Amino acid sequence: MNLTPKEIVSYLDEYIIGQFEAKKAIAIALRNRYRRLQLDKEMQDEVMPKNILMIGSTGVGKTEIARRLAKMMNLPFIKVEASKYTEVGFVGRDVESMVRDLVMASVNLVKSEHKEKNADTIDAHIEKTIIEKLLPPLPKGASEEKKEDYKKSFERMKQKLQDGELDELSIEVEISSSSDMSDSNLPPEMIKVQESFIKILGSGKENIKKELKVKDAKEALKNEVSDKLLDFESIKAEALERAQNGGIIFIDEIDKIAVSSSASHRSDPSKEGVQRDLLPIVEGSDVNTKYGMVKTDHMLFISAGAFHLSKPSDLIPELQGRFPLRVELSSLNEEILYKILTQPKNSLLKQYEALMKTENVSLVFDDDAIKAIAKIAQITNEKTEDIGARRLHTVIEKVIEDISYTADEFSGQELHVSKNLVHEKLDAIVEDEDSSRYIL
Repeated sequence: MNLTPKEIVSYLDEYIIGQFEAKKAIAIALRNRYRRLQLDKEMQDEVMPKNILMIGSTGVGKTEIARRLAKMMNLPFIKVEASKYTEVGFVGRDVESMVRDLVMASVNLVKSEHKEKNADTIDAHIEKTIIEKLLPPLPKGASEEKKEDYKKSFERMKQKLQDGELDELSIEVEISSSSDMSDSNLPPEMIKVQESFIKILGSGKENIKKELKVKDAKEALKNEVSDKLLDFESIKAEALERAQNGGIIFIDEIDKIAVSSSASHRSDPSKEGVQRDLLPIVEGSDVNTKYGMVKTDHMLFISAGAFHLSKPSDLIPELQGRFPLRVELSSLNEEILYKILTQPKNSLLKQYEALMKTENVSLVFDDDAIKAIAKIAQITNEKTEDIGARRLHTVIEKVIEDISYTADEFSGQELHVSKNLVHEKLDAIVEDEDSSRYIL
């Protein structure tokens, strides 16, 4: 968690090309959260997170920056589209549900960490349960000699189980079928009512016996044993704490709820209503969730939008004030598109090469071909709608379409994607503007 801004940016550089200003702003915002936690309690409450507004057309890396960060820092993170929320009273989801989703993500994150920490204990418990099905325990009054023999047999059986020799044997295991029908998007009061009905109707947790192979039983018992061994109360407390002080909510498409000043009718109740509903959550309020009350004061909100038809100033002034950091992401030129294809850790070309490797085909992209792909993607973005790096998917897919289709015929061979092949496949489409609008 305590990475310096430079370390955060250099990590992001492995996956995202360019956009230094956006990376820098987010790295500083994250570092400030770490700094805040080092302050005394009184000062901690005063320091508010500096929310960020990212402006840039689609496919330039807005979402990717936020997603990579959350993964790297192991923080609760959710991405939501502002356009799917509607004002209370209109059809749609209420804005508070994004906080409930974040708490759910936090609980799942902490739970999986605890499972990992206690993996040995959980595995040992599963092994014991399975072996006792195959080798029933001795009765209480057994002699010392029999206990000794049982111990040896138990160890032999354990070794066989670990070596996978018992995987195909069938055993009967008892698994609880929990019918958790509660929807996390409902208000907590409704969830409680729903849970009460489940209890009354008696369709909660009930044990069912299943005949499974040993290898399947290992998986089936994992959740069962985890629920027994893990302390869910401490998981819940840690998850709420982490969501409050480390949670990141990424609100995409925020420009879709801005009401453009050029619009003939200024007030759109649904759009402005969403902005007003969003305001208290971003400012800091208490939200009631399935796991308890959560404060949103210190959550980090990152919003993003292309702002083609509207401007950030079209958002209501109070909401603009809650996103003090503005970062503009630049459009991608030919040089950056070339770097995107060659430099990231798991770049698009490496992905295609790995996919072809599964068919025993060595796919090699010539440097000239990569430059041609980048150039064509750039031209298409200029001619039609600019969809940034996403255009590369379409272009490459078109280039290697036939290779992919007949891959089984070239098993054991090395295939080169040359500049000529790229031009042969794409020149006609790019020149005809109508075709490029539909195909690329």
